[in-house]
Amino acid sequence: MPVLLVRGLADRASVFTLLRRGLRGCGAGPVTAVGYSVLTPDIRVAARALGDEVERLRARSGGQPVCVIGYSLGGLIARYYVQRLGGDAYVPLVITLGTPHGGTATALLAPPHPLLRQLRPGSELLAELVEPAAGCRTRFVAFYSDLDEAVIPAGRARIDHPDLQARNVLVHGVGHLTLPIHKPVSDEIRAVLTETQEVTPAA
Repeated sequence: MPVLLVRGLADRASVFTLLRRGLRGCGAGPVTAVGYSVLTPDIRVAARALGDEVERLRARSGGQPVCVIGYSLGGLIARYYVQRLGGDAYVPLVITLGTPHGGTATALLAPPHPLLRQLRPGSELLAELVEPAAGCRTRFVAFYSDLDEAVIPAGRARIDHPDLQARNVLVHGVGHLTLPIHKPVSDEIRAVLTETQEVTPAA
């Protein structure tokens, strides 16, 4: 099953180097990293672009479903795509790492970048993600850390939505930058991907 990796705002694709290595041999793939411009004005725009990437990858892989792993802001882009743009028809699993699903206090102090404004608690975009999502077929696994210096308070990296199939995984003692390179996290991601491949019908 193909996998798309979506980075955070200030990251390069290399942020996933160790995670990609950790996923070798689990049967998932190809594993492809996708990005977005720092000039992107809106998470919604990035989510639509992610949808285009999903379609391209499905076309190259015989119409197979695609799993998406999003780090930091990348996880919010992935969630918006499946929850609000119909991506749940093609993506059975979204895994997020240190994603501010409930916003973060750090965005209140950040420079006035359009994407960062959308990470402020109570933003219009985050309010959309609180709206009912009955029928969303995607399963979510959200990794969050008790020492995340980018998502404050840490619990805002959880997905607590009554309509979503979400499992929240607390990772102790690591910071925001460590989540995508932390071996226990990559080991758990391997296990989740393996399980998803076993229960997801092929194209």
